[in-house]
Amino acid sequence: MQTPVLEAPAQRRKQGGTVTWACAPGFPPAVIFPFTPAERMGTRNIYEFQMLMYRTLYHFGSNGEPDVVYEQSIGDPPQWSEDGRTVTVKIRPWKWSNGETVCADNVLFWVNLMKVRGDRYGEYVPGCFPDNLTSYGKLAEDAVYFTFDQAYSKKWVLMNQLSTITPLPKAWDRTATGRANASGNLADVPAVYEYLMAEQGDICAESNEHRTRWADSPIWSVVNGPWRLKSYTVDGVVTFVPNEHYSGPTRPSLDEFRQVPTFSDAEEYQMLEAGPHGPGGIQVGYLPLSFTTEPTTDPTKGVANPLAPHYTLVPQVAFCIRYFCLNYNNPTVAGKIFKQAYFRQAMQSTLDQDSAVRDIYHGYAYRQNGPVPMVPATDLVSPQQRAGAWPLPFDPGKAKRLLESNGWDTSTAPAVCVAPGTGPGQAGEGIPAGTRLSLLLRYVEGRPALTRLMTKFKQDAAAAGIELRLQEVYGSILVAEDAPCVPGPGTPCRWEMCCWNGGWAYHWPTGEILFKTDAGGNFGHYTNPRADELIEKTIVSDDLAALYEYQDYIAEQVPVIFTPNFPIRLLEFAGNLGGIEPINPFGMIHPENWYYLED
Repeated sequence: MQTPVLEAPAQRRKQGGTVTWACAPGFPPAVIFPFTPAERMGTRNIYEFQMLMYRTLYHFGSNGEPDVVYEQSIGDPPQWSEDGRTVTVKIRPWKWSNGETVCADNVLFWVNLMKVRGDRYGEYVPGCFPDNLTSYGKLAEDAVYFTFDQAYSKKWVLMNQLSTITPLPKAWDRTATGRANASGNLADVPAVYEYLMAEQGDICAESNEHRTRWADSPIWSVVNGPWRLKSYTVDGVVTFVPNEHYSGPTRPSLDEFRQVPTFSDAEEYQMLEAGPHGPGGIQVGYLPLSFTTEPTTDPTKGVANPLAPHYTLVPQVAFCIRYFCLNYNNPTVAGKIFKQAYFRQAMQSTLDQDSAVRDIYHGYAYRQNGPVPMVPATDLVSPQQRAGAWPLPFDPGKAKRLLESNGWDTSTAPAVCVAPGTGPGQAGEGIPAGTRLSLLLRYVEGRPALTRLMTKFKQDAAAAGIELRLQEVYGSILVAEDAPCVPGPGTPCRWEMCCWNGGWAYHWPTGEILFKTDAGGNFGHYTNPRADELIEKTIVSDDLAALYEYQDYIAEQVPVIFTPNFPIRLLEFAGNLGGIEPINPFGMIHPENWYYLED
């Protein structure tokens, strides 16, 4: 007689409890107003803070797939006219926490802000949304329309244009003197914007003093997401509680979600080593790359976990690229050097990505050849780059030859300009004879793997004649000081190169946000008419050939220096915590899905 196999009872979800998240160092949430300027666009500020309270029109990736999740979106699937120029969006009747219904005016409030103050929004691109609209408006209390100046790729409009919209409540449509009508009157927008920025507080201040007032603010306490802010302490501890009036799907099971700051990867690891239980226990954090103990051959999968058995390791691979920026607007000779393609190609050729992937990141990384993510593997990557035919592999000898053939004497350290001018074999406009090739590269502190990468980069660049003066800076200060700028009175704009250990997470990798002239995400103000032309082709067509032509050109021109890519987080979560997976491929987190398991 065969003995029946009895399955163990499934662990059940437990209601309540507090989850504490140990955050990455250097970037405390500095902006609560979702109309975030470029210098404060970042994972910590948006994905881990704002989006928990204020939902965008369309929600992405919460089911683990790199696309819109309509079931969790405020907007219904967009409906297009026959000529492909007008799109209509019906708005679901979600509720704001003050009882208002999310409506067409909330959407138009945001679009009007972009229309008037787009220059202060980090995802605004001149010539794109809403500049590319011939008309837009309210069809009904729950419907809006947008008519474009030509037919664009519908995928691009959804993923990169409508995705920029965060509906804003009527309670925010005001000034210090009373109610306004920024949703219906562009003339009201400047005063409303100034009022909201005053309520927000100084975005560059490092103190948390003004942030402690956000939780009780009559402005910021009006939310439509699953969470509301309970407190933000002077010490930087952020606590969320469920929004009792949340009308979307998946209400939080937890009583509280706490975010505690760290100041280095070492501190993060020490906090996790102490375990998830007991006072001060951390239930969710990340394994610093420099603390991995065994190499992996697949960065999307964890191998030996030094924090097991108390934590489970799950890499969160995001659809992103990593790089560091060069300041093309620097008014000194440094800015003139950055404008020379041969110099950027030489720089890229001295960054040894392959050895860094192996020796520094222990396989939890991969080479980034250009402006389209290489992982996860998709047909969006050009055949040339998929085949490994990168135009600028690690080759310090080639870098040295590039400099020598363009007017630099590399027999000295650093190299010296000996052939000024704009002709063949000369260094380029604005670079005088005697200029030493010595440049400042500032990078975020507290990340040992990044420090090792920068140190090795400095050594290899020196072999080609480029002196890199390295400086570690606290992350929040770094991105505030080395921000997009135009030289002028009170704005010297003299930063040279900036690495915040990140890059950009895409919805759709057409590149206008990063490399089109004057785009919000174009932090260094790179400008290239040919790049603009190629980017324009990618947004009007779904033909992958246009995307391939653009990315191969950018890979060769290197407007930024591409660095090894790696998971946005090596997530560590307590063994008695459920709901962590599926992992969002755009880098967002969903603590409303998390829950404790019954013992």
